[in-house]
Amino acid sequence: MRRLRILAAGAAALALAGCAVGPRYVSPEPRAPGQGAFLGAASPAVSPAPPPGDWWRLYQDPALDGLIAEALKANTDLRQAAAHLAQARAALRETRSSLTPQTTLSGAVSRGRDSAATLGLGARQPDRTTFDAGLDVSYELDLFGRLRRGIEASRADLGAVQAAYDLARVTVVADTTRAYADACAYGQQLDVARRALELQQQSYDLTQGLLKAGRGTALDVARAGSLLDQTRAQIPQLQAQRKGALYRLAVLTGRPPAEVSPAAEACRTPPVLRQPIPVGDGAALLARRPDVREAERTLAASTARIGVATADLYPSVTLGASAGSTAASFGGLGRSNAFRFSVGPLIQWTFPNILAAKARIAQARAAAAADLAAFDGTWLTALQETETALAAYAGQLDRVSALTGARDQAATASRLAHARFRSGLVSFIDVLDADRTLADADTALAQAQAQLSADQIALFLALGGGWQGAGSQTSTG
Repeated sequence: MRRLRILAAGAAALALAGCAVGPRYVSPEPRAPGQGAFLGAASPAVSPAPPPGDWWRLYQDPALDGLIAEALKANTDLRQAAAHLAQARAALRETRSSLTPQTTLSGAVSRGRDSAATLGLGARQPDRTTFDAGLDVSYELDLFGRLRRGIEASRADLGAVQAAYDLARVTVVADTTRAYADACAYGQQLDVARRALELQQQSYDLTQGLLKAGRGTALDVARAGSLLDQTRAQIPQLQAQRKGALYRLAVLTGRPPAEVSPAAEACRTPPVLRQPIPVGDGAALLARRPDVREAERTLAASTARIGVATADLYPSVTLGASAGSTAASFGGLGRSNAFRFSVGPLIQWTFPNILAAKARIAQARAAAAADLAAFDGTWLTALQETETALAAYAGQLDRVSALTGARDQAATASRLAHARFRSGLVSFIDVLDADRTLADADTALAQAQAQLSADQIALFLALGGGWQGAGSQTSTG
């Protein structure tokens, strides 16, 4: 009968070992709504094709490709994220080791004297030396899945850190592209300002010549000089902004500000695509955006920790074994009469302090609920950012088109005004107004083209591409 009870207890333990307490995690991603076509996908500026991971290559700019390669290799934020990823992998290996037996080797030598009084003896006991060597082995039976849930949580933590690394990579790519585009755009605006300055210098010289010839007035000279100085004042600010973009680009690529990129310094046209941007759909967006994956993995880790907390309601059983040798001399350690051993389970249970375990379960459930809300907010924000970027890009394309037409009209008006002034058909004030309008149109168009480039980069960033192809870093262990 006793043997039957032992067999029944063993069978029950094996049955329990196959289950893990706590909720079984199911990803909420498939249930997230709004995964169809984007609202802004009807614009001719975009296409439903999936965006490539290396989206910056669509610009077909070798200088930009080289800068991004440098940034992915040397950027300090990315190196920090890679170190955190390595740390998370090591933490997972440590957690996995809980499923293997734990061993401890020990060795000791001590010299001491027993108390004669406690032994009921009157004479002092002699001093003696004791040598001891042993091996302790312990193994925790994961009857209720506490260890497995801990490994599940650690694996999800690693997935979240991996997504954070991917997000850092996406951000570095976008920031590098944006800094390069800014440097190019400020270079373009500098060229526009210098052309306007040259044109207005000619107008100023003309008014001075007319004044000396008795055909002009001091008022015309003052107006031309004022417009000239206003345009000249724009150049130092643009130069400073361009230097700031170049310095930012240098730091993004892991270099000091003094080592600016010669290619970026020579660039005068911001990178702008001449083809529809491939954007894919909402379902692909949720799978591609690293911040959505990070939020989902964080939720998975929180759910697994509910199981870890729930397992505290049940006994913890650890099998232990100890073997060794204790002798009065070093040479005696190998004798059979010095051998010792012990085997037995250790059962731990927090009962009757079960309220503390239930409180930890409540904390874990609340944390999971908060992470679920964070996940819902993350994917909603992802959709909102993408739709906003689509609308901004489509609107900026229309603005650039309108400003291009306005600039062409202003250039025509300026040529006609100068020709009519030389023929005596219009006053010089008409020439100044035409030149001012042309300068303003050139500046507005250059700024709009810079913003168009920025809007393209913002759209690619919202689409979440750029982390693919990260090499060995993509392994989650």
